[in-house]
Amino acid sequence: MGRIDDVINVAGHRLSTGAMEEVLASHPDVAECAVIGVQDELKGEVPVGFVVYKAGVRKPEEQVVRELIDRVRDRIGPVAFFKTASVVKRLPKTRSGKVLRGTMRRMGDGQEVRVPPTIDDPAILDEIRGVLGKLGYPRKV
Repeated sequence: MGRIDDVINVAGHRLSTGAMEEVLASHPDVAECAVIGVQDELKGEVPVGFVVYKAGVRKPEEQVVRELIDRVRDRIGPVAFFKTASVVKRLPKTRSGKVLRGTMRRMGDGQEVRVPPTIDDPAILDEIRGVLGKLGYPRKV
C-alpha cells in the first residue's frame, strides 16, 4: 500500500486514496481493491471504490458496499465523502500486476483513454467503463 502520496481534494480536504484502500482491503470479503478520485462539480473530487471478492463470497453487492461505506466513515470520517463503490470481477492491471488507477480515473472523468501497451487484458477496460456508467460516471454537466 505504498500509495500514501495519491491524494484527492474533497471539498478542500486532502485525502489519501491509499488510506481508503487500506480500509476496504481490511474487509473480510475483499481480495483486492482500488479507489480513484473522480471530478465532481460540487466537491471538486469524490472517491469511487472498486473491490474484488475473495473466492467463494456470495454476499449481495449492496450489503458489502454498505459495509464498506460504513467502514470508511468510521475509520477516516464523513469528510472522506465515500459513498460510491462497486464489486467487480477484476481490476485492470499491467502484466506486472500494477492496477491502472490513472486509466480508471480518466474514464471516470470522461477523458480520452489510450489502452496502455503494458495492460494484461484490454477487455477489462470495457468492463470498468460499464461499471462507471452504472454508477453515473462520467457526470453530465
